[in-house]
Amino acid sequence: MATAKSDLPQGTLDLLILQVVALEPIHGYAIAQRIRQISRDVVQVPQGSLYPALHRLENRKALVAEWKASETGRDAKIYSLTRAGRRQLAVEKDSWARLAGAVRLIFNEGGQP
Repeated sequence: MATAKSDLPQGTLDLLILQVVALEPIHGYAIAQRIRQISRDVVQVPQGSLYPALHRLENRKALVAEWKASETGRDAKIYSLTRAGRRQLAVEKDSWARLAGAVRLIFNEGGQP
């Protein structure tokens, strides 16, 4: 059975990137792969969206990057979460949980499971 891809709501990509980077320092391509893997291929982040988001998060001081050798031996920009990034992640996760709860309430109000 083919898995349908899902478009991300505005602002969700930053949250997903912060969550993945919070797990461990990681390079850009691996972030996209981890998101795809964890979401069971539902969320696929194209490079044209990923790298601008990483630069945006760096500019906002949520991420810091350092060039290091990757697992393949090639140099890669490795991203780590900053203190500001951890705070942003906590705020965004809380906001997402409230929104998801509200949507769940709306869905359940219609009497459909």
